[in-house]
Amino acid sequence: MKKISILLVIFMGVFAILLSACGNSNSNKIRISEVTHSIFYAPLYVAINNGYFEDEGLEIDLTNAGGSDTVLSSLTSNSADIGLMGPESTIFVRNNGMKNAPVIIAQLTACDGSFLMGRPGENDNFSWQNLKGKHVIAGRRGGMPAMTLQYILERNYNLKLGDELGDDVDVKFDFSVPFDMTVPTFLSGTGDYVTMFDPSASENDALGKAVIVAALGEEVSDVPYTCFVANPKYITKNSDKIDKFMRALKRGYDYLVDTNRTDAEIVASLKPSFSTTSDNLIVSSVKNYIRIGAYASSFVLKESSWNVLQDIMDNAGELTSRVAWNDAVNTSFALKVA
Repeated sequence: MKKISILLVIFMGVFAILLSACGNSNSNKIRISEVTHSIFYAPLYVAINNGYFEDEGLEIDLTNAGGSDTVLSSLTSNSADIGLMGPESTIFVRNNGMKNAPVIIAQLTACDGSFLMGRPGENDNFSWQNLKGKHVIAGRRGGMPAMTLQYILERNYNLKLGDELGDDVDVKFDFSVPFDMTVPTFLSGTGDYVTMFDPSASENDALGKAVIVAALGEEVSDVPYTCFVANPKYITKNSDKIDKFMRALKRGYDYLVDTNRTDAEIVASLKPSFSTTSDNLIVSSVKNYIRIGAYASSFVLKESSWNVLQDIMDNAGELTSRVAWNDAVNTSFALKVA
């Protein structure tokens, strides 16, 4: 994440108290701000669409923020109760001195859920060494998609990344494109490779606009890629509501990964959230994510996974100092449904 974005978030936090009077007046409502809208987060949507939150007496107000930095801003300005976002942001704000920084209450995904996309006609015998001499649209500097891809290329394949190709640079690693613009920029003809989440990855592959060549989640596993985050004050005042949230979310996960679940049931539970996505793509996307273990089987963020996350950030040069797991993570709610 760009340092300026973090500083802006911190300054916005100053106004949180002033805005608190305009907060959530419905005691049964939880306002969730999500980093993006993807089948990568399917357990949440299943819980919403199958009425599991309603069964707990909760109303979910879901909005798409289009980036972890924006989700964080929603939390600090009190315009959201819970954020679904990359946990790296909670580390950035702590390293920038933010007091009472948001706390992680559960992890939803356990690996990178993006797929490396190449141009149509990509050789079926893909090798990560194919990226040598190529232009890769990486996404936002400091964001998990970019940092994880950098970690894979440098640690797993010894490729040297830089702003421009040259004697000391194997791959042009392009941070100039905002996260929510990486896909349209690639489809417009810029770059040789990009990462996409499903259903976008499978849809563009099926349309012949891009080709899925690799799953990043198969290269680096056991990473708390996306987590639910809330402010300490909200957690203290709404522990019962968070317990209900966790129970409904767990039902969504259990429903989705049930091996006896039919394709028709998967579609019915997700179609309201992906009305313009074909039934076949919904099913294939879910099965892709189940295959690579993307949906966290436990919402408990382990200390070992937290350390892997910080290894990835450190490799990207984005970690000022390590943050203790127990300073940023509250496992008490997730443990109740483990």
